Amino acid sequence: MGKRSRQRQKNQPAGRDDRDSGWGAGYADIVKENKLFEHYYKELGLVPDGEFEQFMEAMREPLPATILSPYMIHAKEILHCLKEKYFKDIQEVEIEGQKIEAPQPLSWYPDEQAWHTNMSRKIIRKSPLLEKFHQFLVSETESGNISRQEAVSMIPPLLMKIESHHKILDMCAAPGSKTAQLIEMLHADMDVPFPEGFVIANDVDNKRCYLLVHQAKRLNSPCIMVINHDASCIPTLKIDADGQKDILFYDRILCDVPCSGDGTMRKNIDVWKKWTTSNSLHLHGLQLRIAVRGVEQLAVGGRMVYSTCSLNPIEDEAVIAALLEKSEGALELADSSADLPGLKWMPGVTSWKLMTKDGQWYPDWSHVPSSRHTQIRPTMFPPTDPEKLASMHLERCMRILPHHQNTGGFFVAVLVKKAPMPWNKRYPKVQGKVDGEAEEEAPKGASLAQESAVKQDGVCGPPASKKMKLFGYKEDPFVFLTEDDPVFTTIQSFYDLSPNFPKQNVLTRTHEGKKRHLYMVSKELRNVLLNNSERMKVINTGVKVWSRNSDGEEFGCAFRLAQEGIYTLQPYIRSRIIRVSVEDIKVLLTQENPFLSKLEDDAHAQAKKINMGSIVLKYIPKPDSPADPQCSIQLCGWRGKTSIRAFVPRNERFHYLRMLGVEVFRDKQGLGHKQRDEGKGEEEGAAENEAELDLENGDENGSSQAKANSGNQGTSSSEKNRHNKMAMRKKDCKRKKV
Repeated sequence: MGKRSRQRQKNQPAGRDDRDSGWGAGYADIVKENKLFEHYYKELGLVPDGEFEQFMEAMREPLPATILSPYMIHAKEILHCLKEKYFKDIQEVEIEGQKIEAPQPLSWYPDEQAWHTNMSRKIIRKSPLLEKFHQFLVSETESGNISRQEAVSMIPPLLMKIESHHKILDMCAAPGSKTAQLIEMLHADMDVPFPEGFVIANDVDNKRCYLLVHQAKRLNSPCIMVINHDASCIPTLKIDADGQKDILFYDRILCDVPCSGDGTMRKNIDVWKKWTTSNSLHLHGLQLRIAVRGVEQLAVGGRMVYSTCSLNPIEDEAVIAALLEKSEGALELADSSADLPGLKWMPGVTSWKLMTKDGQWYPDWSHVPSSRHTQIRPTMFPPTDPEKLASMHLERCMRILPHHQNTGGFFVAVLVKKAPMPWNKRYPKVQGKVDGEAEEEAPKGASLAQESAVKQDGVCGPPASKKMKLFGYKEDPFVFLTEDDPVFTTIQSFYDLSPNFPKQNVLTRTHEGKKRHLYMVSKELRNVLLNNSERMKVINTGVKVWSRNSDGEEFGCAFRLAQEGIYTLQPYIRSRIIRVSVEDIKVLLTQENPFLSKLEDDAHAQAKKINMGSIVLKYIPKPDSPADPQCSIQLCGWRGKTSIRAFVPRNERFHYLRMLGVEVFRDKQGLGHKQRDEGKGEEEGAAENEAELDLENGDENGSSQAKANSGNQGTSSSEKNRHNKMAMRKKDCKRKKV
């Protein structure tokens, strides 16, 4: 079985993980046959006449890999690098006498930002040139500049029609590929460091939340929050609105529910032997509860996208039909047929029947014996009233079949909320503003309906609610700094922060002791955090903007800039900025600790005027130099006594060097293309040792477990280990000086 229920800690889901991740693994020993699967889908007639054999052949073929170049600031440069270097080189490659097909853009994805290729891992390893392409993908993925994601998984965020002011909830978010898409869309205008909107990404599995944190942290956004709740009873959040407490309703909700995952058979080969019709029967109730909880929290006028990687109507149209029936006209299926031109899809079906794992068919609820009523529910069948069924417009649902465009299988439906749900008395409006005459808590109305309106046939009212449980690891607190906090005294003067710098949005993760790291969140997420500390379990939020440098006070400020938050913070910094050229950046990223004299004259002159300490290295594109990058580049650095260096994690170094046309290729030891300057400058103190440690063990470059731990931002064991290593290196440095 695939994605199980919300208590799926032990069995890894087959659905979302496999369609979201990168290059698929091989399962040569598993026979790709399941007679029950073939019999079931033949009988349902979901595949057009004469295409069933083609459908089954496609299901047995390996899934092509797809890559997504995001909306972030360097997207055009990455796309240019892909098309002009790697894709062109691939066209010249021959393996065993056959030319490799160059990657092709997905016809339905806007602006050629998504590409697919038929190259497998095995093929990639047979050519050094393809190995370079693979290393490029891995490195750029770690830096957050591209995503390796299954094609159909990219569809739901596109149909949500995200705008920068939208408040977005991703209900079942791990491992986070679609969450990353949502964040990117929110930041489509990179000139706005703090979009009005935000993304709250939730998952029930505490451990998977840290995978989600790692995915989100790659994008360095102050507008993302990761929380850990059961999606079917995710708490209603409060916010301050014009001085009064109000309920938070979301403008956009992604409801990508746990599913049986038979659409992922091309990648998750294990599904072939585990697939049975009982999987969908077990999941239907959970899927419906999650969907109901989603529309309860949706603002009137908002859009909720429901999706699965299952082709089964029990998990797809049946859930949508039950949801529409319960809404009594409050919800409407949107017509998305024109939203993704070029995408081939089948309309949703209006009739289906149910089969048990022993082959017994039931055309409708009246044929189900009472002994089966606990397993089979009336919401699993289509409505019997033809007029009601026609008014639902289930044909507006979209089912993607694998053989039509060489993809995985997928189902998606877009719901628009026209009025409050009948069991809710509130009247939420788009962008989260609600009627002032409403009740204090929306769930009270919902729970009343759940207690009194759930009838035997399961049609009226939402499914029974389940009590919220907080579980998993205890997180460190989120503590916002006050505007008169002493920390700001030196920071303000050292970096000459502009008067409009939002000090109230800066937070740390400790109540006591020295503040080690400072983070920033958007104004709207601050509002959510301050009003819901007892109501929700927050795993991670914000972007790191400053880190404590133990010996930094002697240079004028105890906090150095962090590369993760430089694009968020830099618009407010008015001093300690050195404008650098392309050649300067090459020097800074390929030499460990170059002398100031290695910089070009302009940057050298600027650097000499700045005292020792943390700096911003800023590249501004020149329209009259089209061969150079045409986007802004901002790096954190350190101005030493006679030398200068960049504080940039390894994969990001590779990323910027590629943008500048420098060939980057890791050798077998994984050291990469990293020139070392023979005339290395003198030691710059503890800050530089700390930077070197960041390069080797930084959040963006560690193992998967280290990345998960780093998402905690608190005093975890990995943090303590890093702190101990720093202390040891500082001692070594002092001994060398002596």
